Amino acid sequence: MKQLHSIKDLQMMANIIREDIITALTEAKSGHSAGPLGMADIFTALYFNVLKHNPRKPNWPGRDRLVLSNGHICPVLYATMANAGYFPKKELLTLRKLGTRLQGHPHRESLPGLETTSGPLGSGLSQAAGMAYGLKIDKKPNLVFALCSDGEHDEGNHWEAVLFAAKYKLSNLIAITDRNYIQIDGNTENIMPLDPLDQKYNAFNWNVITIDGNDFKQILAVLHKARSNRDRPLMIIANTIPGKGVEYMENDYRWHGSPPGTVKTERAPSLEEQSSIALDELHAREAELRGKWYRQHNKLDPLHTLQSKKRT
Repeated sequence: MKQLHSIKDLQMMANIIREDIITALTEAKSGHSAGPLGMADIFTALYFNVLKHNPRKPNWPGRDRLVLSNGHICPVLYATMANAGYFPKKELLTLRKLGTRLQGHPHRESLPGLETTSGPLGSGLSQAAGMAYGLKIDKKPNLVFALCSDGEHDEGNHWEAVLFAAKYKLSNLIAITDRNYIQIDGNTENIMPLDPLDQKYNAFNWNVITIDGNDFKQILAVLHKARSNRDRPLMIIANTIPGKGVEYMENDYRWHGSPPGTVKTERAPSLEEQSSIALDELHAREAELRGKWYRQHNKLDPLHTLQSKKRT
């Protein structure tokens, strides 16, 4: 798999992944939009620049481990893995269908490259901490990256893992919290306030860094610095925009668990237009970034162009 190093190339890939998320969710007619769109930049940075992994040898012992705790944002995981070469992109059109490998929450034994099965929120950090502890005992250099939501901090078992990781000084555990301030019923601070989240992790004896989770310069800087993390586990609090790239979805909790074409809001277009307008907005962003973007865009085989070819 070819790594991407320039910011513009990473931004382009992140937007292709966003397009694929929109297309797959529209085809599925169910699933989560806001979180996957918001986390596309971080997943792009991980899979195309930071992680040690090999799509052709997904069980390579030298790989870093990635654990998705908030499994409901799996459309971004699946879209990123497909673009990285773990499975054919056209399979994204089977998202959430009966019998598919791409379930609404990842199932470890269904797809190469998945480290865990996720579903119950709050469990992923415990799984990741166990992996990190085992690797530390075996004196292996692999890192474990755990992706968590802010809403799942309402779960007590998440904090048990925080205690465990601090006790055993799991410096090979790199956790990333998607701090988008939404969960299914509204704003996190109205439901169960979390701020100041950074101070809480400091109090639990973690290293803590807060970044803009939609800024590639900040993302890459902190993720590469994480390889030299010492003495404590590291929590990266990534402030992201839920629904990033689709204006009518951004910062609106009603898109937490809804795909395009299913929700009427004050800012959203008609149900029939929601998917196409989302893609148009992402295309406009690509044009802004690249100028003559269309040829490069098509070289990356966005899912909606493959879908069009399939229907003609």
